[in-house]
Amino acid sequence: MNPVILAAGAVVWRYDQDGQVLVLLIHRPRYDDWSIPKGKLDEGEQLISCAYREVIEETNLKVKFGPFITESEYFVADGMKRVSYWAAHAFDSEENFTPNSEADDARWVTIEAAIELATRESDKEVLSVFFKAPFDSQTLIMLRHGKALNRKEWSGEDSDRPLEQVGTLQAKRMHSLYQVYGIEEIITSDAIRCYDTVEPLSRILDLKLKVERDISEDTWKKNREKAIDFAKEVIKNKETTIVCSHNPVLPRMLEKLTKKIDFDYPDNKLEPGEAWVIHHKKKEVLQIDRMEAPRI
Repeated sequence: MNPVILAAGAVVWRYDQDGQVLVLLIHRPRYDDWSIPKGKLDEGEQLISCAYREVIEETNLKVKFGPFITESEYFVADGMKRVSYWAAHAFDSEENFTPNSEADDARWVTIEAAIELATRESDKEVLSVFFKAPFDSQTLIMLRHGKALNRKEWSGEDSDRPLEQVGTLQAKRMHSLYQVYGIEEIITSDAIRCYDTVEPLSRILDLKLKVERDISEDTWKKNREKAIDFAKEVIKNKETTIVCSHNPVLPRMLEKLTKKIDFDYPDNKLEPGEAWVIHHKKKEVLQIDRMEAPRI
């Protein structure tokens, strides 16, 4: 039996001058079809990175990813294909689309028209799910620091405990995952393992790291309310923000943000290098996606 073929893509959307939502479909000459931008996963690549790469390659548009939409499966000549989809907000106009070997034409159309135009039934189903998703939302990322040296192997202050080799490699690969969200602000605990997890990302994105002692484990042990108060403030941010902190600080912050709504929040433990990607609007949490740690 052939292994499942993994692929990823995104429903690219924007507002027109009248405030109407338009989505982008591309024409692929190889298949002579109208399709959502998508493509196969490269070896060692993670799905969201694949989706971002495919959108850039097939549309040449600047996009900012939002929530995960859905997953579809269908049979192709080589077997079962499983495609994961995200929402992607385009910041370029339709004139910026450049024909290439993957796509020779593109159309910005309404959701209803896109469902009609799409060739594959699976694409029509994805577009229907997209319309019900919180695609126009803000993003807050709660990231646990990378793999750190074991506490038993460290004799100094816990806040000075560094990343081990795996954690350092995770830190170097954060950009491949989080560039898709258009990060505008990075906030970190004052612990060395947190700072070093996001410092490479801040350098690549040319963003100044903001150090916040209220989300450190040391502060948490003395006064848990400070981290909770921080959570209530940070979700007001209009900027796409990464907050790098610790277990158990992050789970309690997340619990606070979802306390007043009917929301089944995910498993309350993040492994090193993992994150919750929180999609929200006007302080209301609408969806939480889980981000795997960077593959090394």
